[in-house]
Amino acid sequence: MRKQRGVTMIGWIFLLIPVAIVVYAGIRVGPAYYEYYKVVSAIEASAAELKTEETLTPAGIRKSLQRRFDTSYVYNIKADELEVTRGDAGWVVNVVYDQEVPMFWNLLLLLRFDKTVPIN
Repeated sequence: MRKQRGVTMIGWIFLLIPVAIVVYAGIRVGPAYYEYYKVVSAIEASAAELKTEETLTPAGIRKSLQRRFDTSYVYNIKADELEVTRGDAGWVVNVVYDQEVPMFWNLLLLLRFDKTVPIN
């Protein structure tokens, strides 16, 4: 008598469906994380550029950030939505925003991004 070895077709389906869903979610979430990293790099580059500036104002910081957002093709957040506050050592830029990524049917992934960058 021969014993059957290996995975059946139904077994492969049960194995591959969760893997396919995770890969699809990664494909859908990838652009949102790429844009977040563009936002963070724009804020950090502006912070490095504005460190030597002596007359900083929130409007000047936002203007510098909006120029970088425009050249980096950042569309989901505007510089006016950033929180620019005066900290102990200087100005602090805080970006907090949510982004909904559609998966399929009426299922969405909600991504929350939060980053604080000091300008010393």
